[in-house]
Amino acid sequence: MRSVTMATVLALAAACGNTGPDEGGSNADVLTSLAKSVVPVRASRDAGSTPAAARSPEQAAAEALRVNPGPLIQAGFEGLGRSQIMAMTGQNGAIRTYMTPAEEALILRDGMLVGTRGLGRDLSVAEPGTDRLIRAVQAGSGSRVMRYLSGDGLERPLQFACTTAPGPNPGVIVESCEGHGTTFQNNYLVQGGQIPVSRQWIGPGLGYVTIQTLRP
Repeated sequence: MRSVTMATVLALAAACGNTGPDEGGSNADVLTSLAKSVVPVRASRDAGSTPAAARSPEQAAAEALRVNPGPLIQAGFEGLGRSQIMAMTGQNGAIRTYMTPAEEALILRDGMLVGTRGLGRDLSVAEPGTDRLIRAVQAGSGSRVMRYLSGDGLERPLQFACTTAPGPNPGVIVESCEGHGTTFQNNYLVQGGQIPVSRQWIGPGLGYVTIQTLRP
């Protein structure tokens, strides 16, 4: 089952590898400032430490499943160039918080990214108006609001116009969004209304994260 899921992860990543944020948006002041100010927190914490032996994502996943009995995800941060195993540290209804030992966190609602913590200029909260269409694997349109903290410490809501359409593989739905001089594309594998595998845009600088459920 895991090999099939990993193949789907690669397919999702390849499906929209050339659809990152538009660097030329002259009216995307908030997004531009966010992109310039993102600092990989993990890198600064690890500075000066002795590097551990490199492990493949598959080896890291197998070890995490062996030692941790709870829900786990594997997150590949494209903007940071690394993959992390994250364990669930809290749940409130359908919303789960997954965290690394370095206190970097993804907040998911039934597999859909709704926030991040500890990664730099975080996504405070996402409000996807396309949620119902995505879980039903249906074509349609809706808005998406992404809230970020700007340099002055205030939360800035940015609204994007989005459309959904079936993806290249069965069960995959593609959400294409644009606004503020930026375009991005989220890909979701949907099974029974849940999202076990996805590639979702966090924001400028951090870019995309590919999320795979290792243990529900």
